[in-house]
Amino acid sequence: MSALHDRIDPESRVPLEALLEAIPGGFNSIPDIEQRRATITALLAAMEVPVNDNVTQEDREVKSPDDDAGLSVRITRPKQAHGTLPGVYYIHGGGMILGDVEGENFQATTISEEVGVVVVSVEYRLAPEHPHPAPVEDCYAGLSWMVDHAEELGIDPDRIAIYGASAGGGLALGVALVARDRGGPKIAFQMPIYPMIDDRNETPSSHEITDVGIWDRSGNIEAWEMYLGGNEPDEYAAPWRAEDLSGLPPTFIDVGTVDMFRDEDIAFANRLMQAGVPTELHVHPGSYHASETFAADAALSQRIWAMRLDALRRALVES
Repeated sequence: MSALHDRIDPESRVPLEALLEAIPGGFNSIPDIEQRRATITALLAAMEVPVNDNVTQEDREVKSPDDDAGLSVRITRPKQAHGTLPGVYYIHGGGMILGDVEGENFQATTISEEVGVVVVSVEYRLAPEHPHPAPVEDCYAGLSWMVDHAEELGIDPDRIAIYGASAGGGLALGVALVARDRGGPKIAFQMPIYPMIDDRNETPSSHEITDVGIWDRSGNIEAWEMYLGGNEPDEYAAPWRAEDLSGLPPTFIDVGTVDMFRDEDIAFANRLMQAGVPTELHVHPGSYHASETFAADAALSQRIWAMRLDALRRALVES
């Protein structure tokens, strides 16, 4: 293990070491994208995440921005809740090239149960098969559907938040920018978690985090190339490039000190504050990218999740 690994929270390091023993070099060492996706799906399945019996779930097909493509969403609602509830629009991570709704179902059900909200998770198209703008347009279409059907879903349209981690965080910010610029759905709160927002890979942390094994520099460069598909990035693909951040919803961002997105996320949070956007930022010592998922039982992970759930309650339930 490198000196970089010594900076990782000891509890959180244990499952990471097991992962690297099973897959030397981490996920991004698997060159074939289909094989990489299959490996991650198999790993998640092997984790045997328990079913949450305190929520109900329904999958639906909704109108897609591309008439030739289907767009599905998963609706999660607390069983014990009654009446109209706040809503959380959930965008999964995976570097724009990996992941799906099922892979983050545990997180979505946890948010629904613990905060007392209806969660709508979107199954957006992935690069490289579907480069930008397909993913962000899918996510925007799903949010628009959620708002248009708020009464049917039992959602208060004035209390809707967007949540997403990594690529999901970048897409959450991209969707918020699209909604602002198109006069689209009102977003009360956004929670981009260690968001993927800067295609340039120029920050100190993007050069520093190279061999943790979870979303290192080389994998990020590859993912951006796949996502952009040879096209020039705009602010909806790479929200860091947005010149004007005013008018975005109140924001919560967290990131770890051993995450290559650390510096771009901290700088972006500062830019939001400078633009007058109410912003809460947490930087967690010893946390690597998605460590709260890989090391769910670690005390650090429990603190991270407690902060997120508290922020969602304050923004949507107690406000």
